[in-house]
Amino acid sequence: MKKAIKLVGIILVALLLGSIILLWAKHEPLPKGQAGKHADALAKKMLSALNHEAYLNARFLEWSFQGGRNQYTWDKQSGTVRVRWKDYKVVLDLAQLDQSKAVKNGKPLTGKKEEKIIQKAVSNFNNDSFWLVAPYKIFDKGTKRSIVKLDNGLEGLLVTYTSGGTTPGDSYLWLLNENGFPNAYKMWVGILPIGGLEASWDDWLVTESGAFLPKSHKLGPLVLGMGNVKAYN
Repeated sequence: MKKAIKLVGIILVALLLGSIILLWAKHEPLPKGQAGKHADALAKKMLSALNHEAYLNARFLEWSFQGGRNQYTWDKQSGTVRVRWKDYKVVLDLAQLDQSKAVKNGKPLTGKKEEKIIQKAVSNFNNDSFWLVAPYKIFDKGTKRSIVKLDNGLEGLLVTYTSGGTTPGDSYLWLLNENGFPNAYKMWVGILPIGGLEASWDDWLVTESGAFLPKSHKLGPLVLGMGNVKAYN
């Protein structure tokens, strides 16, 4: 009974948040951009503004998502992620998922139950890490970049993910200042019924490593906090 009540509560909250977003936002069609060297040059300018080298050199990233419910410690050198939520702890091996391990209340899980929890951890990590490091993924395998002329006379960088992650096919239009620093992006993603929803990328932290990482994002009236963000060696 408690689980059923909790599930109903989660559904009601999701519906409420979805309604707020739909009332606030207006659908925009996916813009057409111009691919080529100019787009790649703008992408490199963006990475330079964010101190990309410092991000690459940082071994560990730490953050949380959904009000701290999902917690992460990502060891980029070993390719492993420690994921924690509720009573679960998962050590993801990003290169060999079958080597990942999951426990609940300190007890190792096995079989189908372990597989299910590991897949949930992967899905959460793909989503929650994107909100942390999306600017550094614009040259990932399977990405396409193009220039979009904006109404303010500046150029936006449209990045489409044709493969990888949990929802391939999603597109993001980065809105940059004159120095190439990202202030926001607009999204065209499969999980949202409207296109062009804008999320801010303007609450930045200069981490111990020197790399820029976001502390939070605003989506209209909603705020997504990233918890205690860290990047270090």
